[in-house]
Amino acid sequence: MSVVEIKRVADKQGLEAFIQFRYDLYRGNKYDAPNLYSDEVNTLSREKNPACDFCDVEYFLAYRDGKVVGRVAAIINRRYNEQWKRPAVRFGWFDFIDDVEVSRALLKAVEDYGREHGMNEIIGPLGFTDMDPEGMLTMGFEELGTMATLYNYEYYPRHMEQMEGYEKDNDYVEYKVFVPENGMPAKMQRIAELCMTRYNLHVPRLKRSQVFGPEQYGQKVLDVVNKTFGHLYGYSQMTQHQIDVYVEQYFKFFDMDMLCVIEDWNLPDHPVVGVGITIPSLSKALQKCHNGRLFPFGWWHIIRALKFHKTDIVDLLLVGILPEYRAKGANALLFHYLIPTYQKYGIKWGETHVEMETNDKVQSQWAYFDHELHKRRRCYKKQL
Repeated sequence: MSVVEIKRVADKQGLEAFIQFRYDLYRGNKYDAPNLYSDEVNTLSREKNPACDFCDVEYFLAYRDGKVVGRVAAIINRRYNEQWKRPAVRFGWFDFIDDVEVSRALLKAVEDYGREHGMNEIIGPLGFTDMDPEGMLTMGFEELGTMATLYNYEYYPRHMEQMEGYEKDNDYVEYKVFVPENGMPAKMQRIAELCMTRYNLHVPRLKRSQVFGPEQYGQKVLDVVNKTFGHLYGYSQMTQHQIDVYVEQYFKFFDMDMLCVIEDWNLPDHPVVGVGITIPSLSKALQKCHNGRLFPFGWWHIIRALKFHKTDIVDLLLVGILPEYRAKGANALLFHYLIPTYQKYGIKWGETHVEMETNDKVQSQWAYFDHELHKRRRCYKKQL
């Protein structure tokens, strides 16, 4: 068999090949939800991704007989490394054919990059920040993927088991949470009413103009995300540049009925103390976007899902409550607001975002509903 050759991506053509490889590898797979090509360009471009203000990155492609057979990104998030006192290089965008020689060569390229830059550990799969997909799927290979996570073939973790020195660093879980067909769980109803009457917490009905206008709800939402997720594995605080870009890029597409904020009306200016960012599932629509392109017909499938709710699944992208409000039952108030919207749109179940397997407090909020654990993911580490 011919030798695997690793090449650094050095130009626009190389980056295009890096992005295209994923579409080719998963073409026709009924569980993969491919990213939009434009989103991949925005994320992987050093000029367009605000995370590159504090991240160093290099992209590598694996070739055999002149054909691309794998890819990987080597990322050093300086903010994360400083915050957690962890000199680590991350591997992400890690895709490969079912050939251990290929996957081993790709990881070696990241390891060498890390050593060259003084890192003493490799971790991943991780992106630039927590806003990117995290973890390698280890359970749930016959479950539909989501826009916020990455699907991978079953052979991926088998390859990792054959890599010398790699071990578990962190595991994530994901749940299916079923929407009640009628009404509201009685316990949730009582807690939500208590939040409003005793603690004076309220959920305003937002208009899109308030997200971008002087009220700056987009900023307020991501400020809460920063405060809520700051202590979690892999997280580095969003900079103001990141917040500005994310608000501009994503909030204009959100359904305001599915964006929930909780305010504390005991305090001046009614500060936001909890958020729920949820969207209609785009997985099936993304599968109909050829090579991740919106044109000629992909845009229509995306619009049908976002605007006309032609899906019975909702993605629970981010649910965050400030610590001092969790014991007051603010989570119940959040879903007290969202569930009638889901019922109105015919949503049958929600897909949670990745949750650390040790985060019992987050997982306990699903106890109000019928739910099932249907996916697991793992991040690995190795000392360099």
